[in-house]
Amino acid sequence: MIKVLGRRNSANVQKVMWALGELALDYQRENIAGSFGFPDDYPNPINVVPTILDGDITVWESNACVRYIARQYGHGSLWPDDPKTLAQADQWMDWQRSGFSDAFFPLFSGKIRAGADNESLADNIAAIGEQYKILDAHLADNDFIAGSSFTMGDIPVGTVTYRYKTLDINRPSTPNVDAWYERLIERPSYQYHVMIPYGTNPAEWVKEEQENAVIQ
Repeated sequence: MIKVLGRRNSANVQKVMWALGELALDYQRENIAGSFGFPDDYPNPINVVPTILDGDITVWESNACVRYIARQYGHGSLWPDDPKTLAQADQWMDWQRSGFSDAFFPLFSGKIRAGADNESLADNIAAIGEQYKILDAHLADNDFIAGSSFTMGDIPVGTVTYRYKTLDINRPSTPNVDAWYERLIERPSYQYHVMIPYGTNPAEWVKEEQENAVIQ
């Protein structure tokens, strides 16, 4: 059984939970970080979530965790057999951790966790809109991130896209992203592990975090 260390309302933890759900793997999740803090023996040198424990293997950094799960347990599905498809999935996972994250996470943290208004976050809103235009162009010829089938490549950006689509902000037209998102929300594991309430302000964020504590 894989043990996941991290709070349920963390987007980075949700990536791992979604991957586990897609593969119907057994897991146990422990609330770590946020309002739950970190234990003294937390097995991660930089104190971030998630961290996963699989037997004597410890992995941290969310995309590395998703890759590990896909490679270890999802050959032919999350981990594509075709080298070209695998490379596509891999590169878009790295893209999510670069300019995309630089644009999105300051916006989400500012709006939901710090209570900032849209005017003060205008540059971040514009920046993430430009990132989604890049994704929209790619998805014009692809049903999913790496082609015609769902893979690990969909998980990092797909997790964040639920939040992007439900934030009270103006978004540019991205019809191909919209169609891809509709395909994601049909997946039961996405509904359960990603499409969860996160609140609209700092107080609601903490309330939702605590209410999700008892849910695996």
